[in-house]
Amino acid sequence: MTKQEQIKLGKILWAIADELRGSMNADDFRDYMLSFLFLRYLSDNYEDAARSELGADWPELPADDRRSPLAVWYEQNPEDIEEFEKVMRRKVHYVIRPQYLWSSIAELARTQSDKLLSTLEHGFKHIENESFSSNFQGLFSEINLTSEKLGKNYKQRNERLCVIIQKIAEGLAEFPSERDLLGDAYEYLIGQFASGNGTEASEFYT
Repeated sequence: MTKQEQIKLGKILWAIADELRGSMNADDFRDYMLSFLFLRYLSDNYEDAARSELGADWPELPADDRRSPLAVWYEQNPEDIEEFEKVMRRKVHYVIRPQYLWSSIAELARTQSDKLLSTLEHGFKHIENESFSSNFQGLFSEINLTSEKLGKNYKQRNERLCVIIQKIAEGLAEFPSERDLLGDAYEYLIGQFASGNGTEASEFYT
């Protein structure tokens, strides 16, 4: 990943933020953008570790199958899930169930699912509560998914989040899943939003 590509990604994400935040102030919208970026980072890191751990048992899916390979493994191996998650908690210090991975969330957004908002709410709590020694407690505390700034009711908030997440997913799609890349994009947005907050998440990139 070249410096030019890193700058391009940062500008794409900033353009998305500038286009979609609407009447929401920059500080509030920053929290949504950065939280979703960090969820993408955590998910990519977790799936890489899961693929390594499962080895030959990692499902290989056809290109038109939009399910997470980990979701397929969970379906096929329900009796092994508990032990697998114990291993993952020891190795990467957190657990993300397949339905809460970024790829699954992005697919809900793409299909405009009315379950997106509730899935995000449960997913953020799951990641915070299932981390080793509670390392991620309060990690997503800055993002308010029930805020009226997203919409006056569940339906409006869900629809707004579908648009935001789909745009972010499309913006990230042409770039590889690299730790440094997402870290640079995160720092770029921090700078653009001209805020000193978001420290909790940025610490994981250093």
